[in-house]
Amino acid sequence: MNRRGPVTKMADEESPNVNEEPNPKPKHKGKHDKPKPWDDPSIDHWKVEKFDPSWNESGMVVVSSFSTLFPQYREKYLQECWPIVKGALKEHGIACELNLVEGSMTVSTTMKTRDPYIIVKARDLIKLLSRSVPAPQAIKILNDEMQCDIIKIGSLVRNKERFVKRRQYLVGPNSSTLKALEILTGCYILVQGNTVAAMGSFKGLKQVRRIVEDCVLNKMHPLHHIKILMLKRELAKNPALANENWDRFLPQFKKKNVKQKKVKTKEKKPYTPFPPPQQPSKIDQQLESGEYFLSDKKKLAKQWEEKQEKQAERVAENKKKREEAFVPPEEPKTHNQDVSNVDKDDVTAMASSLKKKAKEFRKQKSIDKIDAEEFIAGSSRPSKKKSKSSR
Repeated sequence: MNRRGPVTKMADEESPNVNEEPNPKPKHKGKHDKPKPWDDPSIDHWKVEKFDPSWNESGMVVVSSFSTLFPQYREKYLQECWPIVKGALKEHGIACELNLVEGSMTVSTTMKTRDPYIIVKARDLIKLLSRSVPAPQAIKILNDEMQCDIIKIGSLVRNKERFVKRRQYLVGPNSSTLKALEILTGCYILVQGNTVAAMGSFKGLKQVRRIVEDCVLNKMHPLHHIKILMLKRELAKNPALANENWDRFLPQFKKKNVKQKKVKTKEKKPYTPFPPPQQPSKIDQQLESGEYFLSDKKKLAKQWEEKQEKQAERVAENKKKREEAFVPPEEPKTHNQDVSNVDKDDVTAMASSLKKKAKEFRKQKSIDKIDAEEFIAGSSRPSKKKSKSSR
């Protein structure tokens, strides 16, 4: 029997498989993009369906609990409204506890709890109650459509005065700005202390957070946001603009740079490792002046003299102040008086010039009247004295 026969036959059978190249299936993109049963346009994927207890008949396996602290000024109100809160949570199978000693509220699941997410809603409820939200409003958070957001604004601004001023921008005069924001966003907003509590839909909460942070960080005033939201509401009514960009319709608010006061910086003194020199004490000063060695009688006399000098200075100052009341005030110079003084000066100057001219004129006239013959030598006209002598 030839043992190699079947082996060679098997080798011959296997040889074509070794020589053949494998043919892999061509890969194409999106091979898993097959129609799914839930890819139906009639199904609203964003709709939150109401929880049915039949979905979780066995209940919760482990007890979950949350607790939060509340300020002391909320203690009295929480005591009054706690029965209402307890009744609302009992409907969903949640146990709650108010601890006035520690100042805390605790919620936990029970054997009757069916909805696994309701414990998170209960946690949000006690958070809102601790942030001064009224109990009837806070209980609405247990609904599936309602969400909440607590925005911390205390750490966004360092200066306390600026923080208070910007927080007041959110509220506005008579809470008008806050009411407008509530209407446009569809959310309940409460500004309390260092936080802003908001309740509403996810879209509205996103808008509220942006408006609050922009206001506190001084990026944009809430009134500008209100104008933009009103324009967006009007644009949404037009179906022709549904798929267009709305930036060309919205106003662009530019931030104006306001001049700020320059902060006065103190000049740093040069660092010295040695401590400052010790100031001289009262006894050292007395030793330097020689007063320490004076007798008590002389010390008293010196103190009396100093006292008298100070008293005399005070008396002189008081007398001067009293006399200031009797000093007549300087009369204000009116325009007419100045004009009259100028006129008087002009008249006197004119008079003096006229007198001067009159004198010059008289001198000139006297020169013109002089007879020239009297000064000529050998004149034929005899003088009166000679004629008298001849007679």
